[in-house]
Amino acid sequence: MPLSNIHILYQDAAVLVVNKPTLLLSVPGRADDNKDCLITRLQENGYPEARIVHRLDWETSGIILLARDADTHRELSRQFHDRETEKAYTALAWGQPTLDSGSIDLPLRYDPPTKPRHVVDHEFGKHALTFWKVLERCGDWCRVELTPITGRSHQLRVHMLSIGHPLLGDGLYAHEQALAAWPRLCLHASMLSFTHPQSGERLRFECPAPF
Repeated sequence: MPLSNIHILYQDAAVLVVNKPTLLLSVPGRADDNKDCLITRLQENGYPEARIVHRLDWETSGIILLARDADTHRELSRQFHDRETEKAYTALAWGQPTLDSGSIDLPLRYDPPTKPRHVVDHEFGKHALTFWKVLERCGDWCRVELTPITGRSHQLRVHMLSIGHPLLGDGLYAHEQALAAWPRLCLHASMLSFTHPQSGERLRFECPAPF
């Protein structure tokens, strides 16, 4: 598959920063029909050494950071693990929160009976923390900035659902009105900041949401 609509935001000898489109896996899935993905497209189109450092959900668009050698991959992975990176997402959420900002501190776990969904579970869930801020209010929905402190699967989607504001276009978690309000999941990784493994320089990249 061609690179097509994968936009390279930045590249040097050590790192790649790209804008992943919606409806594209970050890495290959188990099934034969899930082999097309971001990392494969990059590796087959000029970046054979590219290594995935972190992932975005299939439907989530936005900034992904990749390493171009083993040492860089190791250091960037450490930064993510030790929460030395900074991330922000833009989303459209159903309803109007009473406050303009807040935090959601609710433990999450995978829920096999409703796979691939995740649920809040105070007994068996893993710690998950999200900060949110309303950027714009528009009738039935609002534009929010979401800042995950932890990196649990589906964290932002389940956390916003848990406070009564599911994301628009979310086929897994949104109710009928929120699902019908937008033709795609309205979640986009809009900012990423990290320390360059070779230069030591702090880099910050922004990519506006396409919704």
